[in-house]
Amino acid sequence: MKVAYVSSFPPRKCGVATFTEDLIKAIDRYEVQTPGVVVAVNDVEETYNYDKRVKFQIERNSLESYLDSASWINNSDIDVVSLQHEFALYGGREGEYIISFLKKLQKPIVITLHSLPLAPKEGISERVAKKRELLKEIVALADSIVVIGSNAFQVLKEEFNARNNICVIPHGCPDIPPNNREEVKRSLGFEGKIILSTFGLINSHKGIEYVINALPSIIKQDPRVVYVLIGETHPEIRKRDGEKYRSSLTTLVDNYGLREHVAFENRFLPKEELFKYLQATDIYVVPYTAKDQVSSGTLAYAFAAGKAIISTPFPHAQELLSNGRGLFCEFENSDSIVECAITLLKDDKLRKNIEEKAYDHGRQFMWPAVAKKYIDLFKEVAVSEVRFRSYDRMRSLLPTAAL
Repeated sequence: MKVAYVSSFPPRKCGVATFTEDLIKAIDRYEVQTPGVVVAVNDVEETYNYDKRVKFQIERNSLESYLDSASWINNSDIDVVSLQHEFALYGGREGEYIISFLKKLQKPIVITLHSLPLAPKEGISERVAKKRELLKEIVALADSIVVIGSNAFQVLKEEFNARNNICVIPHGCPDIPPNNREEVKRSLGFEGKIILSTFGLINSHKGIEYVINALPSIIKQDPRVVYVLIGETHPEIRKRDGEKYRSSLTTLVDNYGLREHVAFENRFLPKEELFKYLQATDIYVVPYTAKDQVSSGTLAYAFAAGKAIISTPFPHAQELLSNGRGLFCEFENSDSIVECAITLLKDDKLRKNIEEKAYDHGRQFMWPAVAKKYIDLFKEVAVSEVRFRSYDRMRSLLPTAAL
């Protein structure tokens, strides 16, 4: 069985790219698998020095590139296509070019959803409405849809008319051993400190400012606290806005006089180095402001490392941190972060209990177990009836302006 993975891919700095690389490496460890190939999605005006696994490249804003890639796959010996879906990854209005790709594709396809456009209670925007319209088409065109949790499963069934082709496969996690925390802190230059941390590509939806606003009150409780923010600004955000958001964070730190209590590690870290920072962390904070986030690789990593986590209650966090495996703070509420942090700082027994629960529960999400679920799904889809969509039918379904 040969699988083609349609996704962003390293060295592109992107959470979906990291996910895809981890998934492929985990699947490749099973000897029965033929090494997969990658159809890499480039972002605007960027080229990458990909490894030999990348056999075809899609230029994000070229509709012709999507159609060419579908033709290449159709004419290949590929058995199954695994597509990672995030709206911002693909070109056209809200990523609509991927619909043209799916309509032309004549191979079985499994689509992993990394986000779901939920309808807010206060009314739906034009952008969200467009995303929901597109997702209904995507669901209809897929042989199987993968979501990472039961919340997303229910949403797809109830709001997007999904058939019985939905499979729940959790976000894979690396195996991060709980090494001696104090020794790791010493190696990183944080000896004697209590480390709060957040990592990932930085953008305004991360809600970092709410943690910084909370720090003065937290530090009053324990002056040893240092907040370590790991990661560079998201490349797409940097192209559009430069370092505007990060500059606002450093200004906030200066206004509070917190230079000794906030460390900016402005790099996209290699995994081995990132693991060390997670091993050194006492409390991991996920202050995200997006209420519909159904997948978070950074949360999965911290959870697998057995961290005591404070998070806003977005869907992925609700599933991982329930039953005493973490603490929830309110969205966009620094006082709530203060309350959670002080609770953990005051109660070592509680913090250790949460760490143990997270680490134990996270064993079932290790990449080998997750990869096996994908392999079983690929096999099931590969032997099912293959869809055939002619180019003429695809053209008839495209808007005139897109041709």
